[in-house]
Amino acid sequence: MSKFYYDDISGNKAIDFIERFCTHTKGDLTGKPLLLQPFQKKIVGDLFGWKNKKTKLRRYKVALIQLPRKNGKTTLAAGIICYVLFSLKESGNELYAAAGSRGQANIIFSIVSDMVRQNEHLSQRANVFRSSIVNETKGNFFKSISAESSTAHGFNAGFVLMDELHVQKNPELYETLLTSQGARAEPLFISITTSGYDKNSIGYQIYSYAKKVVDGTIKDEGFYPCIFEADADDDISLESTWKKANPNYGVSLRKDYMDREAKRAMEVPSYQNTFKRLHLNIWTDSQTAWMSHEEWMACHQDFDYNSLDGLQAYGGLDLASTRDLTSFTLLFNVNGKFVFIPYIFIPEENAKKRSARDGVDYLTWIKEGYIFTTPGDVTDYNFIRKKINDLSKKYRINSITYDRWNASQLVIDLQDDGANLDPMGQGFISLSMPTKTLEAEILAKNIIHNNNPCVNWCLSNVALEEDSAGNIKVSKKKSVDKVDPIVSLVMALGCYLTTENSDSIYDTRGIISF
Repeated sequence: MSKFYYDDISGNKAIDFIERFCTHTKGDLTGKPLLLQPFQKKIVGDLFGWKNKKTKLRRYKVALIQLPRKNGKTTLAAGIICYVLFSLKESGNELYAAAGSRGQANIIFSIVSDMVRQNEHLSQRANVFRSSIVNETKGNFFKSISAESSTAHGFNAGFVLMDELHVQKNPELYETLLTSQGARAEPLFISITTSGYDKNSIGYQIYSYAKKVVDGTIKDEGFYPCIFEADADDDISLESTWKKANPNYGVSLRKDYMDREAKRAMEVPSYQNTFKRLHLNIWTDSQTAWMSHEEWMACHQDFDYNSLDGLQAYGGLDLASTRDLTSFTLLFNVNGKFVFIPYIFIPEENAKKRSARDGVDYLTWIKEGYIFTTPGDVTDYNFIRKKINDLSKKYRINSITYDRWNASQLVIDLQDDGANLDPMGQGFISLSMPTKTLEAEILAKNIIHNNNPCVNWCLSNVALEEDSAGNIKVSKKKSVDKVDPIVSLVMALGCYLTTENSDSIYDTRGIISF
C-alpha cells in the first residue's frame, strides 16, 4: 500500500493559478494567458498534487526537470514561482532563482517580474523592485542569486529554482541552497536544465541520480525526476527521435526548424554534439564533437614509415604544459593525400601516475610503441630535440610550426641545429583555416593515419571553440581531456598551407565552406 495519494484539488489549484494569472512575456504571445501543455500540466500537478497520506504534506521536495531547448521550461518555471509566491498558504517564504552566472539568474527573475506587472491582480499584491519581488500580504519575497554572489549562507529558502544546472561549475551553490531548506516543512528545490557535456559536473551528478531513481536503483520517494531525452544511439535525422525528446514538438518547436538543425548536424560534424545536447537532451563527452569515430577510422590505412623516406614533410610542435602530452607531428602530401605520423612524449617516471589520473592505459601504449618516454619525471626536451634531429635526417622537413606563446629553449636549440621553425599563433585567425581544412580532408578521406590509439582517444576528446565570425579552433580549455596530438596535426597542416601553394588544395579537391 502506497504511503502517498494524489490530491486533485491541490494539483488543479496550481495548474489553474498559472493558466489564469500568468502570461507569456516574449514574442507574439506577449500578454496572452500561459496555457499549459499536457506534459506541463502533469509536471505541475505532480509537484503540488502528490501528498503524504499521514502528514498531508507534499511528497516531492527535490525535482529535476530536464528538457531540450524551445520546450518552454523557463516560462513554466516562472509560472511555478508565481504560484508559490502568491498562492501557497505558507507565509514568510523565501524564494530564490539561482544560476551559474548573474546574467542567467536574472533571466528568470525578469520573466517573473514581467508576469507580475502584466496581471493586475498580482501587481496589486506585490512590489516589484530591481532585485526582488515582495508579496507584502504574505511576507514572501523572491530574489535571484548566482554562483558569483559572495555567499548564500544564512538563507532560509522555502523554494529554489536552479536554472541551467548543467553549466554550474561547482556544487557549492546547489548544496548550500539545498541545505538551507532544512527548517521548512514543505520545501521545494527544482532544477531545470538541458543536458551538458561536463560529466564531472553537479548537473551530471543530479542527472545520473535521477536516472537511478527512475529505474529503481535508488529509492527516493521525495525526488521527482522528469527527463525528456533521446537515446544515444537514436538516429538524429528521424522525426520520431525529435518527438521522443521534445514534448512540445509541433507547438513551440517547429518541424522546419528541426529539419534545418538536424541537416546541419549531419553535414557539419562540429555541430553534431551541440544538436544532440540542445535539441535531443543527450549528454555528450565533449562540447563539440569534431569527428565521429567512424569518420576518423575511415581514414585508417596501414603503411610502412620507411616508404616515406626522403619525402618532404611539414611539422607541428605542441609543447606540453605541466599535465599535457608533448606532441610532434610530421605531415606528408603523397599523391594528393595527407599522411601523418604522430610522435607523442610522456615522462617515464610519472607514466603510471598519469595513467591513473587520466583513466587511459599509457603504459600499454608505451609498450606497443605508440608513445615515447623521456627520462625523468618531467618532459626532457633534450630527448625530443634528438628525436627531431634524427627525423630530419630521415625526412626532408620543410618547416616546423610551434606555439609562439609557449616557446622554450627547445625551439632555440632546434634552430641552432639548423631546423626551420616558424611561430604560429593559437588564436582563431591562425588556426581556423587549418582546422576547417583538416575537417574537410577527413570527411573526404584524404587523411591517412596508422590507427594510433592515443591519437584516437585524443580526437574523441576534442571540443571546438567558435567566434562570432564562424572561425573555429581546438579548445584545450573546453575539451574533456588531452588533445595535444590533434593540436600538433592542425599546426602541421597550417605549416603546409602557408608554405605551399594553398590554391592547389582547394582547386584539386575542394573544401567545405561553413
